[in-house]
Amino acid sequence: MLRRLLAIAFKEIRQLKRDRLTFGMIVGVPLLQILLFGYAIDLDVRNVNAAVADHANTSLSRQVVAAAEASQVVNVTRAASGPEELEQLLNEGRIEVGIYIPADFERRVIDGNRPVGQLLINGSDPTVEGIARRLAEMPLPGQSQPMPLFAARTYYNPENRSPVNIVPALIGVILHMTMVLFTAIAIVRERERGNLELLITTPVSPAELMLGKIIPYIIIGLIQVTLIVWVSQWLFDVPVRGQLLDLYLVSWFFIMASLALGLTVSTFAQTQFQAIQLTVFTFLPSILLSGFMFPFEGMPRLAQWLGELIPLTHFVRMSRGVLLRGADIVELHRDIWPLLIFFFVFLVIATLRFKKRLD
Repeated sequence: MLRRLLAIAFKEIRQLKRDRLTFGMIVGVPLLQILLFGYAIDLDVRNVNAAVADHANTSLSRQVVAAAEASQVVNVTRAASGPEELEQLLNEGRIEVGIYIPADFERRVIDGNRPVGQLLINGSDPTVEGIARRLAEMPLPGQSQPMPLFAARTYYNPENRSPVNIVPALIGVILHMTMVLFTAIAIVRERERGNLELLITTPVSPAELMLGKIIPYIIIGLIQVTLIVWVSQWLFDVPVRGQLLDLYLVSWFFIMASLALGLTVSTFAQTQFQAIQLTVFTFLPSILLSGFMFPFEGMPRLAQWLGELIPLTHFVRMSRGVLLRGADIVELHRDIWPLLIFFFVFLVIATLRFKKRLD
């Protein structure tokens, strides 16, 4: 019995040595996880993008803004004309915190019994909201005792409920996993069953085959979006402040990008098991670097640059923008064009690699 067990074990080892993709996953997945969790993931959020509307424009008010930046809680990237513009920047997703200093700032400081300014906080991410509230407890420059410096106003998720933050991003996570996996397996299944050789003899071009394969999954993806939104409203009371049409449009852009990635994965995989392995390999950085699990603002700059290359990062912003902030498709244009570029680049890669396999 021992000889038989060892024979089977050695056979499995030799098979793994011949399967380079599986061996690469054995080494690559642990390395990817330790690098992401050890380097890229940081729960200590700092330098949140902020804008300031300083109507007092005094030496002390400028010291307050400088002290807020020195705390490393916020990074003031722009000046606003007033609270209305601060709210607009929040709606567009350009800032996470707005600092408003009124014209009677000096009088409020002398009074000492009321806040001297106001914080406008994007509450769609509870972690960022909790970090930003530290500014409300910050003492005035030159004073050791804290006073009510800022009155904090939380937008989009004032109750600080986790489902409100998680569900909009969860739409993208589910779409990424299903669209990439289904598309990758669809092509590989054709190869395993021998149907691919039959398609070679038809007038269908590689590009037509690729596009024809993804059309049914676009419909499936939109059905999934409908199901998730309906269940989230029914069970978790997640708001839909924007137009559903805008949500379907941004979902369509993301579905197309995910399907193009799935087609590319299918050109590398020889079996359905390998397709599943590669899908998991693409899923890990997407879920960890997109802002779904960990605040995007807390990542190092290099990790943020890598995250910008991931379609899920842009969809998380857009879905939260539509569902929570009520943003429209025009306000979300900065995250649409990266998805279009991603789709066309990976569709071309998949088509070229598929053409090579037909030769």
